[in-house]
Amino acid sequence: MKEAIRRRAHDLGFDDCRFTTAAPPESAPHFQNWLANHLHGEMAYLEGNAHKRIEPQKVLSLAKSIITLAAGYSPRNDEMSRTLHAPRSTLHSGTVARYARYEDYHEVLGSRLKQLSELLNQIGGPGTRSLWYVDTGPLLERDLAQRSGLGFIGKHTNLISRRLGNWIFLSEIITTLQLEPDEPETNRCGSCSRCIAACPTNAITAPFRLDARRCISYLTIELKGSIPVELRPAIGDRIYGCDDCLAVCPWNRFAREGELMRAHAREDLAAPDLLPLLSLDDAEFKRRFAGTPILRAKRRGLLRNVCVALGNVGDETALPALEKAAADPEGLISEHARWAIEQIRSRIRI
Repeated sequence: MKEAIRRRAHDLGFDDCRFTTAAPPESAPHFQNWLANHLHGEMAYLEGNAHKRIEPQKVLSLAKSIITLAAGYSPRNDEMSRTLHAPRSTLHSGTVARYARYEDYHEVLGSRLKQLSELLNQIGGPGTRSLWYVDTGPLLERDLAQRSGLGFIGKHTNLISRRLGNWIFLSEIITTLQLEPDEPETNRCGSCSRCIAACPTNAITAPFRLDARRCISYLTIELKGSIPVELRPAIGDRIYGCDDCLAVCPWNRFAREGELMRAHAREDLAAPDLLPLLSLDDAEFKRRFAGTPILRAKRRGLLRNVCVALGNVGDETALPALEKAAADPEGLISEHARWAIEQIRSRIRI
């Protein structure tokens, strides 16, 4: 039964498929402590459904098994030896996290998870129920993935696969179907601390402990308000997410390009020119980023990030666009544009 499911998962494009029970994750106390220390920042949804994350039976009554799946998005081999950031296409290029340089993975993976769930229900027969999630469900997916043997949680708190590195999308199916669990993976970080040293904002405060409030991915995506002034310089040219802790992981030497995501790459998002982005109105923003993860940031969030990036890497030629942005009726954009203008002018004065 497991092999039939695994074969179907591979046929659908997933790079790995593992099985575990629907028992509560052993790491639940660590998650609760993380929340109690407010290290999740403004991600209130994590607190709101915490009771489900630590008890899968509250997600699906009578659940017996959880299937964890991985779809790789490793860059091509010729890219692995290049700089962590995409080559600059213009003086004012920005950097987008690798996972967001594709069509929205929620859609790409979701349609395939639906098909796999239907197979589970057919195998289980009448009364079998299965729910699928692509990082949107109330499950501690990395903990479950480690328990299923898909990979191990690294010191940067992301999952690392010995076969796929850490450039992977995770998804799960929780089901009432009884399936034999696979052996869990053990941590294989050893004494390596490259990810901790690589973090631009020191968000990895200790091995396996992330202060999301300092993480550039949180600051440029999850945070809806103003980015703390003291953290803006460390953001550099990043306008959506950050890959630095992932990129330095030595396990990536075994990574290979994921077949499923390759066809959904958006080359225009590798190193976008920042200045034209500042001129986007809401309709243009939605058209430009339709079907991509960047749509989640909304116009106000992305242009806020663009202003910060220009404040860090821009020169006097960026000032006209920033001055126009400083008059934007959206206060979040105008405030960050004014900061960027001052940063550039201070460099000119020097």
